[in-house]
Amino acid sequence: MRKSLHYMVVILLAVWLFPAAAPAPAAAAAKMPSFELEDVSTGKPVSSETFTGKSLLVIFFATWCPPCVQEIPDLIKLHDQYRDNGFSVVAFSVDQGKREVRELVEKKQINYPVMMADDAITRDFGGVYGIPTSFLISKKGTVVKKYSGYVPHSILVRDLEQVIN
Repeated sequence: MRKSLHYMVVILLAVWLFPAAAPAPAAAAAKMPSFELEDVSTGKPVSSETFTGKSLLVIFFATWCPPCVQEIPDLIKLHDQYRDNGFSVVAFSVDQGKREVRELVEKKQINYPVMMADDAITRDFGGVYGIPTSFLISKKGTVVKKYSGYVPHSILVRDLEQVIN
């Protein structure tokens, strides 16, 4: 147990200290997987169909991940700034408990949908092996970029503006 915890800390530090400078491209023309999961705040189901025709930034995160929590203010700004352009941030938590996630949503005043990730959604996105992991989705529902690790706000804005325009 102690050894696996040590490895987890080393991996998290590596992702946090050495973020991906250039996002890795997702498979060409990969369609965003469909899903229907419960929003942690409202308890209502959120379906991928809700986002048809919108550009998305889909992020996999955890409450115990420092870079994940660090990027929340930027994600809130991004969601606010581009909402009227048909854009939304959509978050999937890989935490074990919903309570911690709901508390983080309230504390940070997260304004975008947050759901608990299940095995199917992480698998269907091609396997999420580290967090944060994000996917930029076009209005046509195509995954256009995959980001591993913390992504600076300026890079997200640059890439999103290319997808929206």
